[in-house]
Amino acid sequence: MKKWAVIVAAVFLLLSGCSKKESVKKPDENAKKDVGKVEQKAAEKNEFPYYFPLTGKGSQTETDSRAVAVMINNHPAARPQSGLNKADIVYEILAEGNITRFLAVFQSEKPKNIGPVRSARDYYIDLAKGLNALYIAHGYSPEAKKMLNSGYIDNLNGIVYDGTLFHRASFRVAPHNSYITYDNVLKGAKMNHYSMDKTPPAFKFLSEEKAKKVTGNDAKSVKISYYTSGDFDCVYEYDSTTGKYKRFQGGEQTVDLETKDPILLDNIFIVEAKHEVIDKKGRRTIDFQSGGKGYLVQMGKVNEVEWKNENGRIVPMKNGEEVPFVQGKTWVNVVPTDPGMQKSVSFNVK
Repeated sequence: MKKWAVIVAAVFLLLSGCSKKESVKKPDENAKKDVGKVEQKAAEKNEFPYYFPLTGKGSQTETDSRAVAVMINNHPAARPQSGLNKADIVYEILAEGNITRFLAVFQSEKPKNIGPVRSARDYYIDLAKGLNALYIAHGYSPEAKKMLNSGYIDNLNGIVYDGTLFHRASFRVAPHNSYITYDNVLKGAKMNHYSMDKTPPAFKFLSEEKAKKVTGNDAKSVKISYYTSGDFDCVYEYDSTTGKYKRFQGGEQTVDLETKDPILLDNIFIVEAKHEVIDKKGRRTIDFQSGGKGYLVQMGKVNEVEWKNENGRIVPMKNGEEVPFVQGKTWVNVVPTDPGMQKSVSFNVK
């Protein structure tokens, strides 16, 4: 009996051990796949280690170079311009009379040739200063000259470097023929011991997924009128296939002179600011400190916003919060409070 008891006990232990081994769960292959998907999604979200501060676009390499802000001539005799298609941000503002002038800011892309370069005004200088930019102009108003000579901002001016860093194009006449290459911008910065490592402060940007969900009133086209001069009225037309706006002025599409590449924009930011004529030549002062009304146009939609001067940067605001841009290029149109946005800006005009 004892022998049988021992045998039964041994068999029981053996069966018990087998049962425990079988009860150990094998790794779930589906769970492995799910983990892999999560890791892949995380990798996709963090695809780029760096982002450009003025466009929000990702980059595999560092994006900490200094911005370069160039005064660009917008007289009909200066069109089409060179380099505008590479600008991260362009500010279009009235200079004298009904003539607008551009401040084109380059950081994520470096155009080979830029121009025609035009003279400085104090409010453009302040905008460049807010972006820590190296400021490029050819000539200046009395107010701008004082600012530049005081060392207020690092700058290169064609008055000093005409024929050296700046060159005159033979196919246009002065003052519509001054150009500078990006290589000469860097050469001038080195000559003057200007640092090119002062990264501009970053704007806020929507993720690509959130950009697809932008809501607002329809804005398939936008027209901005500067007084009675049709030469400076600009029109933006939305292309739903690309999600970008094409720009037109004086009845012509805005393209690059050399490459014929069109200006394609992701954000149209329209701000209303007080303008005041200060001399007989029609020069102005513009209030970029007080804030005011604005429109933000993105993805075929428009929203009413406010604008605020945030340490020298003009940013869109709503309910006390900075409104993000869509990733990409931005054009800022500044219109006077008289006649104001309601009369200067129209949407969906055929």
